[in-house]
Formats: sequence, structure tokens, C-alpha cells
Amino acid sequence: MNGSETTAGEGAKWKPIGRNERRVLGVLVEKAKTTPDQYPLTISSLVAGSNQKSNRSPQMQLDDEDVTIALDNLKGVGAVREIQGSGRVNKYRHAAYEWLGVDAAGAAVMAELLLRGPQTAGELRARAARMHDFADLDGMVTLIDQLRTAGLVQALSPPGRGQIFAHSLYPPDEQQYLGEKVSSSAETEPSREHLGGGNAPDNRSEHDLRERVTRLETEVEELKRRLDQLTS
Repeated sequence: MNGSETTAGEGAKWKPIGRNERRVLGVLVEKAKTTPDQYPLTISSLVAGSNQKSNRSPQMQLDDEDVTIALDNLKGVGAVREIQGSGRVNKYRHAAYEWLGVDAAGAAVMAELLLRGPQTAGELRARAARMHDFADLDGMVTLIDQLRTAGLVQALSPPGRGQIFAHSLYPPDEQQYLGEKVSSSAETEPSREHLGGGNAPDNRSEHDLRERVTRLETEVEELKRRLDQLTS
């Protein structure tokens, strides 16, 4: 680890943050790892990173004002720092290692969850590999367990193959909505017989659950967006 990183759980200061703040923080962590020559980031770069089509779910359309407000809020909780770049253009860097209390591997997983929503351990290992090298799936499972112990990650489905995980940075209203919808979906989960007989493979129901969670995440983000528009 470099000097700016901490061991997982050491001095964590995190708290729930809004949808725009989660996206901006995720972009800062991602770009610091994937395009270090362009880091720290300007507001313009953060807008582009927040709205890019790849590695994002749900798709968002933030503007300069949205990102500026998100940065102010992130600075207020200690998750982001503002610096003066060349040409007097202000730039921004994350303080995720200290704020979340994670190391490089934990930061990569948290960024992936912030940028793309709930995922399985296998999906996290494959997708976060662009930010950190994970040796094997067992190592990812161990890391997820550590993040769960720290309260940063939560399970959205029962243990077993295809178990789905999400970050824990949702504000209470979003967390409650997500939990209620996932619980409701689980109660109405069709049996394996209804999916095609007693010998139907488990991966179909796991895929269906992942799809439902993704849809629920999108619904939560859309409701939050509408609420933000109404309050503003």
C-alpha cells in the first residue's frame, strides 16, 4: 500500500450519502486507479465520468451543478479534497481510503458497487479487476466478508452460489425501500418446478434475482431523482 492507504477498518469515518455523491465518489476512486495520469479530476471530467455509458448502472445525466453540489457534500463529510491544479483550475481527489477505512482492494470493490450497484462475488472479481488484481474468487469472498464485518457491504440474498452484495452507503429511505422490495421479491420467488421442473438449474433463479435487484436499484435512483427535483 502507498502512504495514502490504510488497512481495512482503520479510522473509518464513512456515513450514508446520496445518489449523486455515490456516483461522484465512485468515479474519483475508479479514475485514480485506471487513468492516474489524468487524476485528480476537474468538474468537467467528473461530469463525463459520471455519465459515461460503460461500467455504470443506472445510467445518469448529471450536469456541472449536480457534480458541484455532490462535491461540496462529499467535502463536508471528509470523503473528497479540493486542490488547485495547473492553470488555476480546481481539481478533486478522493479520501476514500481514510473515509471508508479500506485498502486498495477494498476501495476497488466499493467503487465497483458504487458505480454499478449490487453484484455477486464473481461479478465483482471480474469487473473490479480493472482497478485491482484479485488472485482468485476465494480471495474476493474473504474480502467481501471483511467489508461486511466493517459494515460497508451487505448481502441482499441468502448465502450460496450467486449471492448478491451491495454497499451500505444508502441513506435510510433508500435502504428501507431496497430492503422491502428485495424481501417482497424473495417471497414471490417462483419454485424450481415452476422454472421448468425439479431438475432446473439454480443459475436461472439466481439470474432472475440479479435482474430484479438491478431493476430495484434503478427504481430507487429514479425515485431519488424525482424527489430531488421536487425539493429543489
